[in-house]
Amino acid sequence: MLAFTAIIIFFTRLPFFRNRMIPDEYFKNIIYYWSMAGWLTASVMMLVLYLSSLLFPISVAVMLAIASRLLLTGALHEDGLADFFDGFGGGISKERILAIMKDSHIGCYGVLGLIIYFLLLFSLLSALPVYLACVAILVADPFCKGLSSFITVRLSYARTAETSKVKVVYDDIKAKYFLYSISFALVPLLIIFGIISPIYYLAILLPVAVFFLLTAFMSSKIQGYTGDCVGALFLMTELSFYLSFVALVRLV
Repeated sequence: MLAFTAIIIFFTRLPFFRNRMIPDEYFKNIIYYWSMAGWLTASVMMLVLYLSSLLFPISVAVMLAIASRLLLTGALHEDGLADFFDGFGGGISKERILAIMKDSHIGCYGVLGLIIYFLLLFSLLSALPVYLACVAILVADPFCKGLSSFITVRLSYARTAETSKVKVVYDDIKAKYFLYSISFALVPLLIIFGIISPIYYLAILLPVAVFFLLTAFMSSKIQGYTGDCVGALFLMTELSFYLSFVALVRLV
């Protein structure tokens, strides 16, 4: 129950449990429950998309679905994506990149990155039939959050807890947290694609490749990761999942 409460507090803007005291241990390992949080955000986004599609054109339904997740999470990951593009686009040295990412003001690279991201996300989801868009959301969100949580295996934290925006440094992954993360990430994918068509399992190949490419890029630039990097990694692996899925739908 404490883990679920920590998830609600850390990954959403829901008002529940805000005054409840949670041991620091849960927040230091919160990233390994991220795929569980994906079940919640994906379910809300999917439900809004489906219900909206009964009344409005698919383009409007997709916009409302995207907006629902932004409201639910407080644009936590999108803020990280903007900072990621600003930092890595405008900085050269590790110190400069980290300083830019910590600046609360958005720059040109961040604006352009968000515009391109949202245009692609909107276009890809709108290109699918409603039921397949709902399926893609239910699979992509938890899978890509689980995948992105393994950034702690690939990289060390580039800041200290004192200089972190959220004052949390994730602990190294332990066996039980590995099982939590991978289980909540894979269960929707295995069940849903197993029922619809196993060919869609191929959609995970591109996000896995993007994960390794981006973490290698982060390692070369700042020799580690930050919270902004984690959020950006999730959104870009998720976007690559949708790219793969739409391509497979058109080919099959």
